[in-house]
Amino acid sequence: MNDTTNQDALVERCRKGDKQAFYEVYHRYAKLMLNSSMRILNNPADAADMVQESFAIAFDRLETFTYKSSFKGWLIRIVINKSLVLLRERKKVRWVDVDLIDIEQDVGTEIPYNGYAFTNDQVKAAIDQLPENYRIIFNLYAIDHVSQEEIAKMLKISYSNVRTIYHRAKNKIKEYLQNEYRSRSAGAVDE
Repeated sequence: MNDTTNQDALVERCRKGDKQAFYEVYHRYAKLMLNSSMRILNNPADAADMVQESFAIAFDRLETFTYKSSFKGWLIRIVINKSLVLLRERKKVRWVDVDLIDIEQDVGTEIPYNGYAFTNDQVKAAIDQLPENYRIIFNLYAIDHVSQEEIAKMLKISYSNVRTIYHRAKNKIKEYLQNEYRSRSAGAVDE
């Protein structure tokens, strides 16, 4: 049996009220959902709360799951949406379209890649350095594999704005990592 068949069978068991199936869903997807929420909220307690609330919503609305997407994807979308709502409520985050002049200036900017090798921790540190809106869009697209069109709908901003912010985030990460590489290289030469 493949993973999709297993997921479908698990969903059907949950729909029939099988408590073991609920337990299996929780243990199979809780960590993925927590990671998605953490990438948005940057707060373990808030992320854990969003996971709990998302499971409650998912189990309550299980009949609305239509198999148009994967069950895993459906659960992750719920926790992402809950996390974005909390972020907006707490920080009064406003997503605005970036200036079109800035877009034109940034489109041709490409930082060359010269085969640097970085650890996961270094890449995570680079992502953490991003401004919040850049970090959220980068994580949703690059890590959580949410389409740019869907991100635009979730955040209620234009598709071109999502593309531009993602492009800028990617360049900022490259810049940060290149600076790290230069620092390490300079340190090695000084020794």
